[in-house]
Amino acid sequence: MFIDTHTHLFSDQFKDDVDQVIEKALGLGVEKFYLPNIDLASINRMYEISDRYPENCFPMMGLHPCSVKEDYQEVLPKLKAELDSGRSFSAVGEIGLDYHWDLTFKEQQKEALRIQIEWAKEKKIPIVLHTRNSFDDTLEIVQELNDENLSGIFHCFTGTVEEAEKVFELENFYLGIGGVITFKNSGVDKIVAQLPIEKLLLETDSPYLAPTPFRGKRNESTYIPNIAQKVADTMNLTLEQVAKHTSDNAKKIFG
Repeated sequence: MFIDTHTHLFSDQFKDDVDQVIEKALGLGVEKFYLPNIDLASINRMYEISDRYPENCFPMMGLHPCSVKEDYQEVLPKLKAELDSGRSFSAVGEIGLDYHWDLTFKEQQKEALRIQIEWAKEKKIPIVLHTRNSFDDTLEIVQELNDENLSGIFHCFTGTVEEAEKVFELENFYLGIGGVITFKNSGVDKIVAQLPIEKLLLETDSPYLAPTPFRGKRNESTYIPNIAQKVADTMNLTLEQVAKHTSDNAKKIFG
């Protein structure tokens, strides 16, 4: 069994064939899909999919850092109301910091991250972190707020061994490994080779970052076995070992 711990199945890129994508992935052994929310507009579509596949698709609730704008103080209470609605959520996510596209709301991103981490601690569910060009600042905030009620995932990890070790020092945190590990010059495979499989998760971040040989096309959960095979080759493990360890890790973090 495989688990895709990060997929945006509610994206417009799946609006015409999401059922076919899910069914195809299920046929390949990808049995669970974790859906990180982005903003207010993505909620209803995410609910539709998770309600249609309650045994397979699991929603998160959060405000993506790229969605943190001047109105974030109005948006966050609406997301918190969803979190308090009685519906089950697997995590608070996708949250974090993104310094790649725009630094206009850098301080607001930090404040939104702190607020949402507190939500997760209150609910005793994990956080799913986006850290594009912002690993140090994200880690600093997590370290500041870390306690026995906090756990989470640094999604789409492409950092160094030293950065990975800092994440592991937080104790209840894992690294999400996606299609970038298959990119020829990314160097992620060389880093993953030095990491413990007990701290790794599989993810696609679909529809983004499709693995080789599908790079440049729409990513989807059907490519999880391709990512898993690259992890297996990199770590000198069998595909079955990677499937078991990463699925066990997902069950630990998500419950």
